[in-house]
Amino acid sequence: MIELVVGSRASQLARAQVKEFLAPLRERHPDVVFRHRVILEDGDLDRKATLREVSERGGGSAFSANQAAALLNREVDVIVHSLKDLPTADPDGLVLLPPPTRADVRDALCGAALTALPTGARVGTSAARRIAQLLYVRPDLVPQRIRGNVPTRLGRLRTLDAVVLASAGLHRLGRAEEIAEILPVAQFPPSPGQGALGIQIRADNAKARELLAGSGDPTTDAEVRAERAMLAELHGGCSVPVGAYATTADGILTLHGQVTSVDGTRQIEATLSGSPAEPEKLGTAVAGLLLDQDAETILEGARAAAAH
Repeated sequence: MIELVVGSRASQLARAQVKEFLAPLRERHPDVVFRHRVILEDGDLDRKATLREVSERGGGSAFSANQAAALLNREVDVIVHSLKDLPTADPDGLVLLPPPTRADVRDALCGAALTALPTGARVGTSAARRIAQLLYVRPDLVPQRIRGNVPTRLGRLRTLDAVVLASAGLHRLGRAEEIAEILPVAQFPPSPGQGALGIQIRADNAKARELLAGSGDPTTDAEVRAERAMLAELHGGCSVPVGAYATTADGILTLHGQVTSVDGTRQIEATLSGSPAEPEKLGTAVAGLLLDQDAETILEGARAAAAH
């Protein structure tokens, strides 16, 4: 009997993502046993330290390092991540497979719509990008850094006016009815890869590669590769306010990139189109346009702020 061990984080959302990923595979491979294994990440265990501190202490991403280690140690065969949580460079010996069709890429406000929030409203989010984008549109808002899984963050509505979450996660958890407003993607481009699953295997695992062949969506793959290439060229990560959104229409791949200062006082944007066959080339080119507008100064300020 063939067995494939699939790892993920412990949250309800991570479990829902594994279930979503495995459903078509179980139909396609009825002779394969797919077993799910939960792997605790340092970012989930330590909710007091900043994500930057957790990452530096653990020597890797706060939300993917332990899963990568389990994969390299052959404790699991594949990891199902939220792609936006992954560093842009794969650890040695690991590769990302093309992801399935991604869900809604947009951010959602829960608690109240943006125009309904009173002056000085307290809005919860832990993401530098979301804080910067909100302050650019509404400098009167008071961002509150919150950590935790989706239910925990929604629970903070007892003391906050609103919270910002990924629409995809709310839909995957069956909590879409709590969305007060979907933020427009042109004004609030998401984190690179948001809404997509990151399917990671060992580079030498031919069995997993064969079983998972055909599970990826070529269009989604090109789009997220362009977004992540832009982020890589900007030397970005979770602590920098970078938004990116790629779309494909009539055989043309278009990427919109945005960098916003952490205090919301400055925002630069760039958009280019190219071939879906060369998504990394497009991502690098859009990053170049942003750097030509002095994106590096904004990013240096964001990195300095994250270090304190």
